Amino acid sequence: MSGPLLPAAHCHALRLRLPGMTDRPGQWVEDVPAPATAPLAARRRAVELARPADRPRTVLLRYADGLSDLIVVAPRGHLGRTALTRLVVGEPAEPQDATSTPESFPQAPPPAWGLGGDGPGTAHYVPLEHGGDEASWIVALAVTLRRYDPDTPPVIGTDRGSLTVEVAATLGESKPVAATGAVLAGLLFDDADHSAGIEAETEYVPCLEPAFPLTVSIHRDSSGLRLRCDHLSSHVSTEIAAQFVRHLVHVHRQVLHRPNTPLGDVELLDDRETARVVALGCSPSTLASGPVSLPEAFARIASATPDRVALTDSGVGLTYRELDARSDQLAHGLRARGVAAGDRVGVCLERSAELVFTLLAVLKAGATYVPIDPAYPADRIAHTAQDAGLGVMVTRLPETAGCTPVTPDELLHTPAESTLPTAHADDPAYVIYTSGSTGRPKGVVVPHQNVIALIDATREEYGFSDEDVWTWFHSSAFDFSVWEIWGCLLTGGRLIVVPHYVSREPDRFRDLLVSENVTVISQTPSAFAQLLDVDHTRIAARLVVFGGEPLDARMLLPWFDQHPESVCRMVNMFGITETTVHVTQQTLTRRLALASTRSVGRALPGWHLYVTDQAGRLLPPGITGEIRVGGAGVAHGYLDRKDLTARRFVPDPFTGGTMYRSGDLGRLRPDGHLEHLGRIDNQVKIRGFRIELDEIRSVLLEDPDVRAAAVVVRQDDPTDAATTRIDAYVVLADGHGDPGAVRRRAAGILPEYMLPASVATLEALPLTTNGKLDRTKLPAPTALHQPARDIAPAAHADDDLTETLTKVWTEVLGVPVGPDDDFFELGGNSLFAVRIAAALRARGLPSIRLRELYRSPTVRGTVASLGEASP
Repeated sequence: MSGPLLPAAHCHALRLRLPGMTDRPGQWVEDVPAPATAPLAARRRAVELARPADRPRTVLLRYADGLSDLIVVAPRGHLGRTALTRLVVGEPAEPQDATSTPESFPQAPPPAWGLGGDGPGTAHYVPLEHGGDEASWIVALAVTLRRYDPDTPPVIGTDRGSLTVEVAATLGESKPVAATGAVLAGLLFDDADHSAGIEAETEYVPCLEPAFPLTVSIHRDSSGLRLRCDHLSSHVSTEIAAQFVRHLVHVHRQVLHRPNTPLGDVELLDDRETARVVALGCSPSTLASGPVSLPEAFARIASATPDRVALTDSGVGLTYRELDARSDQLAHGLRARGVAAGDRVGVCLERSAELVFTLLAVLKAGATYVPIDPAYPADRIAHTAQDAGLGVMVTRLPETAGCTPVTPDELLHTPAESTLPTAHADDPAYVIYTSGSTGRPKGVVVPHQNVIALIDATREEYGFSDEDVWTWFHSSAFDFSVWEIWGCLLTGGRLIVVPHYVSREPDRFRDLLVSENVTVISQTPSAFAQLLDVDHTRIAARLVVFGGEPLDARMLLPWFDQHPESVCRMVNMFGITETTVHVTQQTLTRRLALASTRSVGRALPGWHLYVTDQAGRLLPPGITGEIRVGGAGVAHGYLDRKDLTARRFVPDPFTGGTMYRSGDLGRLRPDGHLEHLGRIDNQVKIRGFRIELDEIRSVLLEDPDVRAAAVVVRQDDPTDAATTRIDAYVVLADGHGDPGAVRRRAAGILPEYMLPASVATLEALPLTTNGKLDRTKLPAPTALHQPARDIAPAAHADDDLTETLTKVWTEVLGVPVGPDDDFFELGGNSLFAVRIAAALRARGLPSIRLRELYRSPTVRGTVASLGEASP
């Protein structure tokens, strides 16, 4: 008998003087003896909302504080949004047939910037000092939406249909025009004064759920003109809706008072909003750090605990006293060989105890160390030595191009000078070379005080003390080693040297962690994924720190099974060489891992986070842009690369310092946490489609059989777009599984143009000496998947058509083809399908359509389908 409640999207909110409201035919009026916010009022509203109806009905609840709720309930689909809007503002609705389809707006999906979630939406009110007409508000709404999402045309719902504002030269030239498309935001406008002859001053129509996902209402009540914003929490969070309103009002002021402003120059944030967003990108804690050098900070630890073991290498320990003495000896040796304060000294040694005291010796000599991994190719070592202007290199390599080589043993047997120079906090401590987009490595110059600030920013948070045992897992040429070496030695811990061969064998690394009772582990996600493949139950670490590359938190679930959060803290730290290793910190939990969080946490104390658009303007929470970093960790710049330094290290207009343009995509959340969304340059375009490789990798990692994954793009012929393909590599759990099943699962999630042409299995992803994915060592897919059977076409030909089709596929795809090989797994795509069809037509044979290839992607299947289609 009774129908369901009116869909929530059919209600909207206005606070209006509504003529004739109390005498509407069929309307029930009830005076509730309580304020609108009282529990009694809430219960009455809930009762009326839950009451079913077989025809539209209205109930007016009037409260003791003068506010009212007009509740409208009708069977689903009975009232269109337009009809209901007229009903609410006091105009009679036109009769509708109960079976007719009402006018409606196609609703937009949740926007990325909305950060929607669960829970009810909260209405937001803003008193307006300026009026404007409906057109001015539509322009302001469209401009604001474009700034939030430049790639999506802003379609705005109104009671007169859908409108948009086409891009114009200035605000004054921007005009509303009719539009079609999905609607995210709507404008309900009524600034008329309805007070004449009305008994009640105002009547309030509640937004039980808004007419549009983001509904802006402009209306007038007894206190003047007001803006109200209601929203669906699934689309827009409460915090984002509140800030959107503030930005909308600011943009509207510019529409009214600065009509000659070019659209690109419209300010989204006023001064107050700018200060709020800047503060959000800073840590709530302050940094207490003094201007000291690394040798000075080390000397304090060594004098306090001289007999404590500072580092262990292959079971042999070295105390703080011994480390201090040996580094002094080497420093004197360097000075004797002409090394002066401010010089750069190359250090090219295997990961070992002698490498640690050599680095400290270079600093004590007043010089800057330039770490070089001896595993690097000779050409790269030579380039680094030349680019850094190295005169001396401490190494055991037989040859060093252009440098004077010296071994640690030779330096130890040099007579000591009377004194060593004093390094200053702002002096360069090291120069680490990072790969450049042009393929030419560039040196990043980092001063002493930056490293001191990093340790001081994390010491208390993680409780570092002389009871800790750290691993040194990473190459000294990778800045993660800066965190491992100095984080341990400047907090009095014991540093365990992880030999290179042990770092590449997860079971031996696990045994080292257990035997040395390691408490602090630092890992790249790629390296930690290998550790998860072995039994890790006996590892007793209290802290695991991730860095160096993006982390998919779901990979940590097996670790949480064995190591509760209360016992071992897992921390993800986003960082950049140019901002001194780490920038943010995010403690991970099982809940966050299950949610596949992309948060890398809040800024470290003393570090500043900004997200900006392409023009460098500050963006508010929710909006994706380039991550920029300011504060205590910003390096001096690139060595002898003034132009590049000027482009990437830019003035910080908010603090007066310098900020670094990271080239990473991200967005702040309303709580100040940063979501890292990949590299700006990690987007590719294949056959007209823009593709984010990280998205494909994320889908592959969702497969429960996949432990680690990598996705790359190849183009065998740079002049032929058809040869561009996406290849994926996966490490399967427990070393078994079907890569074809992984691809088939991905095919159910990804569109065809994003589906990898191949999914190859590896025992482990190849890593660089820095522990990151080494893309250059990923084998060609054809080398991994050569069919085990003889695939000569003639040997498998059932008939002439099979043989011919096999030959054509082989010629077009450029790989050997068997009658049961999958066209798409061989690298086939729509462009290759067109070429195959053309080749068949040239031979006088029936052509193959792409949809037929999808149904029957093998030669044998295609021949069968062609046979069925024949008369």
